[in-house]
Amino acid sequence: MNRDNINRILTSGLAVLLISYFNLCDAQNGKPEVQIAKFEPADGQYLFFAGQDMEAIGGLNDYNDGYFDHFEPAAGITLYTNFSPGSESFGYYNRGNDGIKSTASWGAGSSCAQCYVDDPDFEHSLISIGLSFVDHEKKVARGQHDKLIRELGSWIKGLGERPVFLRIGYEFDGWAWNHYQKKHYLAAWERIHSIFNEMGVTNVAFVWQSKGTGSDQSILEEWYPGDELVDWCAYSHFGNPDEEMLTFARKHHKPVFIAEATPVMQTDNLYFNADLSEPEVARRVWKSWFVPFLNTLNEHQDIIKAFSYINADWSSQPMWIINPVFQKVDSRIQESEFISKKWKEEMAKPQYLKLDAELWESLGVVEE
Repeated sequence: MNRDNINRILTSGLAVLLISYFNLCDAQNGKPEVQIAKFEPADGQYLFFAGQDMEAIGGLNDYNDGYFDHFEPAAGITLYTNFSPGSESFGYYNRGNDGIKSTASWGAGSSCAQCYVDDPDFEHSLISIGLSFVDHEKKVARGQHDKLIRELGSWIKGLGERPVFLRIGYEFDGWAWNHYQKKHYLAAWERIHSIFNEMGVTNVAFVWQSKGTGSDQSILEEWYPGDELVDWCAYSHFGNPDEEMLTFARKHHKPVFIAEATPVMQTDNLYFNADLSEPEVARRVWKSWFVPFLNTLNEHQDIIKAFSYINADWSSQPMWIINPVFQKVDSRIQESEFISKKWKEEMAKPQYLKLDAELWESLGVVEE
């Protein structure tokens, strides 16, 4: 062995010892160890996703009045699917994995992930998928939906190196609308994770998402699939979410994805108008929701690493027009000249990672 090789070994060994030393010092001082999760950007950088349906996202020939048609491209898109064959939603009957390979609409806009994969403008786009299996968690856990798991796994694997954030059983603690059974929910999580691993699906980050309010540390611990199964923690940011998930994620050394965010304000349990097409309302919403939301990102930039803004006209969708929370919400930023200007100024800052050919590499993806 020549001297150069010896020096290289000694240098690399010293680097490992120094990293271990500083991690130990951080742990002794109450600071979390430096850990990089799957597709996690550096501290102070954010992955921005736009969602949560094709009308909201836009950017396609048949869907051309969404976020991507009015602003610089976000780093990723957010869409949805399910393992709930036979379940009905506003006249649409699920087959399972709906909205992945073909267009589906269950009352909250259209979803077709493959449509974006096939479009060259989205060649480097990240994809966040909300996976629901409400009322089917026992079947998933017992292997009755393994075919659907493998079908989704094959599709994700077929994307090559494209990073996919899979939010399994998102808003698990939204019992009023999701009513998951904890025992079967956790077993379903483990089964999906296990089958994906068996299939060699490596381009996926497993995301565990709370509704963002009302679940204390005890509840979160009870419903947590486990450090070895979860890559990212997540929560929804609508009105005024608490910081329980941020506290939890710090304890478990996980990055945080604000997986659903839209301006819904609440005062004395009464929701008021959040229609951004109304100029006076838009100015109030910017001050009451957007500014605090951006402050949340800045105050927790060591742990919040991604967020998805729902750029939708909730008030026009069948699922929400009778819902008191969202029936007066039109969160399309392009509808407000005032907010559009503010938003463009904010998104121009370098901390918001851009949709370009170098994006995947910056997240640790090595394309072959």
